[in-house]
Amino acid sequence: MSGAKPHVDGNATTGPEATPGESSSWRDSVPEATATDLENLLGTGIGAAQEQLQRNGGFLPFALVVENDGEVRLMAVTPADAKDGSDADFDADSMISDLTELLRQNRAEFRAAAVVCDILLVEEDSDAIHVATEHRDGSLFAAVLPYKPNTESHEWEFGQLAADSNEPAIWVD
Repeated sequence: MSGAKPHVDGNATTGPEATPGESSSWRDSVPEATATDLENLLGTGIGAAQEQLQRNGGFLPFALVVENDGEVRLMAVTPADAKDGSDADFDADSMISDLTELLRQNRAEFRAAAVVCDILLVEEDSDAIHVATEHRDGSLFAAVLPYKPNTESHEWEFGQLAADSNEPAIWVD
């Protein structure tokens, strides 16, 4: 699977703040129910992306939502056709924009959302799974999980999960 990956300039942080569940200051700053929703989306997003990497060698951007009844649901968009007419390439930025717009249009149906995509960490020269979560109460959390192929075992090796910054995109007007 190929495609243009969004670039991140390595603004991820490492340390105990890397996951919402490990940071008491992060958890203390949001209601318990919000923290639970965002942690659920983060874990589900990382797990689904890892599964797609193992199975397919890559993954397309996708979204997850926590519906108002608490159920987690996956949302996806179809990539636009590549310029040369083949399906070997796709525009990840366009797909992320489409996902964000879909989430905005349907935000009354859910209380939290996450956009999961494959990014390139420029400074680290590494691919990474990026999960940006947002809650309707305004809480945000994002994380990156670097990965690389192990040529000997033909498996993926994953680095340390690290917190990242993100801006509100769904509950904005």
